[in-house]
Amino acid sequence: MLCAAAAERNKQPIADVLLQCVDPRLPLQALEIASGSGQHVVHFAQQMPRVTWQPSDNEARSLVSISSYIEATKVNNVKPPIYLDASQSWETWGGLQPNSVHLIVNINMIHISPLNCTEGLFQGAGKLLKPGGLLLTYGPYSINGIITPQSNVDFDYSLRQRNSEWGLRDTSLLQALAEQNEMFLEQGG
Repeated sequence: MLCAAAAERNKQPIADVLLQCVDPRLPLQALEIASGSGQHVVHFAQQMPRVTWQPSDNEARSLVSISSYIEATKVNNVKPPIYLDASQSWETWGGLQPNSVHLIVNINMIHISPLNCTEGLFQGAGKLLKPGGLLLTYGPYSINGIITPQSNVDFDYSLRQRNSEWGLRDTSLLQALAEQNEMFLEQGG
């Protein structure tokens, strides 16, 4: 199993936000895009047992790790992970149907992937979310072109040095992508 220190640190704060945004007593369908190690999805599943989670990733080692976490934690509300490349059309996303999920969660993908992945995420969310559904993204962002604190400025620089297509995205871009796909930005920052 892969173990990401950042996932261990942020899984509960993200779960706390999810619990404020959705009613965990309802039988909801959730999709996690770019599940990585699988640490988040099993943690969320344990905290929200009535929510059925569909993890996904585009890396084979992550799919193996997600399966290992599911098996180790014995959660029964997490489906086997599916291969999902956010840069590809939502029709290729493991047979997911339009208007089929209540919640899409995407953690720490937007800044470490090319822009077409972010565009694909929003296009797919616009098709897959049920009316009133929620796309929750987590990661560092710039706001109105400003990156704070300095550690995020440095992080953005290091990302762009590693890959010119990576870097912190501005919340205004996310808002525009949401609007293009019949969604709206409820909270930023």
